[in-house]
Order: sequence, then structure tokens, then C-alpha cells
Amino acid sequence: MYRPSSGSAPGVNSWLDVQSAIRGLTQDFATAFNTGNYDQAAAFFTSDGFLMPPQREAVQGQKPIELMLRRLGDAGYQNLRLETVRVEESGDMAVEIGRYTAAIEQLNGTTVVERGKFVHTWRRLGIWRMAANCWNSDLPAAK
Repeated sequence: MYRPSSGSAPGVNSWLDVQSAIRGLTQDFATAFNTGNYDQAAAFFTSDGFLMPPQREAVQGQKPIELMLRRLGDAGYQNLRLETVRVEESGDMAVEIGRYTAAIEQLNGTTVVERGKFVHTWRRLGIWRMAANCWNSDLPAAK
């Protein structure tokens, strides 16, 4: 979804506008992923953005990101929930730190709940776009 950027005047309202925009875009990204709209989810990234999932190679660019998101969905990832804890902004860049949960449907039909933390970097290019997305689990590695 399009969320307009705030004006360039610094101050509390500008900071709150950035907070609100980033939080909203993060929820829109999760909704796009959860509904299988991987192309829409990839559109939240800059054209040269990075997706860095755990235990997988990083991918760069919207089409490779779309394909990776689709592979994650096909691997059973679902019900992604993202909670923004903090947003730090400086000019046209922002860093978002948060927590996530996701359900992962296993081949045997059971569902495992995954939880962890994430970092998103955002760049304002007229509108905010994700430049990088990286996350990792709080759970011990499977043996």
C-alpha cells in the first residue's frame, strides 16, 4: 500500500509520522505474505533491496525476493506476525527493530511456532521502501 511520506520539517510530528508509516508498512508486508501475494510483498522492497532469511542465501532485487518469499510460503511458513519495537530515523533512512512469530506447517501435518527478532532498514524514495530485511530465531537450532 502507498503511505505518503511526511514533510521535511523535523520535529515530533515528523518522527511520529515516520513511526506510523513504518509500522503500517510492516503490517501491510505481513498481510501480503500471509495472503500469498508474494509479488505485492516484494514490492515493499527497493529495486536493489536484500532479503536475508536464516539458513538460506541472501537474495537481492524484487523478483528474487518474490521467489524467496514464495519458497518460504511453499515450505509451510504462514501466519506471520510482526511487532515493531523501535524505529530510528535519520533523514531518508530508518531502521526498524522488532519481534516476529510465524507458524510453520511441517510435512507430517504438525505446526511449529517460530519466534524471533528482525531488523528492517528502510529508505525513503518518495515513499518508504525496505532496503534490507533480516531475521533470526530465538529458538534453539533443530538437531
